[in-house]
Amino acid sequence: MRDINGRDEEPERRVKRRYVDLSVRRHSVLDVFQGEGRRVAIGRVGKFEGARFAVIFIHGRGGDRRLGMDDYRFGGNFNRLKNLAVRNGGVYIAPSITDFGAGGLADVAALVRGFHQASPGAPVILACGSMGSAICLAAANDETMAGTLAGLVLLGGIPDPGLATSALVKRKVPIDFVHGSNDTVYAEEAQRAVFDAIRAKDKAYPTRFVMLSTGSHGSPIRMVDWKSVLAFMLARY
Repeated sequence: MRDINGRDEEPERRVKRRYVDLSVRRHSVLDVFQGEGRRVAIGRVGKFEGARFAVIFIHGRGGDRRLGMDDYRFGGNFNRLKNLAVRNGGVYIAPSITDFGAGGLADVAALVRGFHQASPGAPVILACGSMGSAICLAAANDETMAGTLAGLVLLGGIPDPGLATSALVKRKVPIDFVHGSNDTVYAEEAQRAVFDAIRAKDKAYPTRFVMLSTGSHGSPIRMVDWKSVLAFMLARY
């Protein structure tokens, strides 16, 4: 009642105007990334060149780049992320993923390498929602990809027990889990077990689990605190 009905002009579809800052739109473009023989439709806020960091958001099944570029859905949370990126010298990228398997991973890998060519050494945070977490998990298990990431964010993601022994975890890359307690697609208890397995191996591992009480499958995208996520993952840079 507070965080959806109280903030939205149209519940779950359009937040009230006062909760968004649309000035960021002048930094926003729809583009096509081309590199390594791949073409990826992207939404981009900020520039690749000289960026201090990048956040790449991977949508779930049935979505495309428009989801991650929408200023009004999900309580305006993508609008906040876009503003945080631009105001702090970063770039936000929302690609359209047409393959949640090897093809999608190859697209994202090319995108990350393309960014690093333009901004050498700048950290990259990969955030994945719902089915899009298949890309995050594949990246975590890929030795090369794991070495290019500064952080992983799983928003209502697929529980994967193998994450605890992945190349990403061996490199101690920060991980944020955000999950709704009432998620009927991927059980919160199963995702919490993955978090617990990582912490069981290393109590000091840089990972956090945020459980949203009464939250549904889509709640993490709406409720994740992007400022906290960026501060947590970029603290070592």
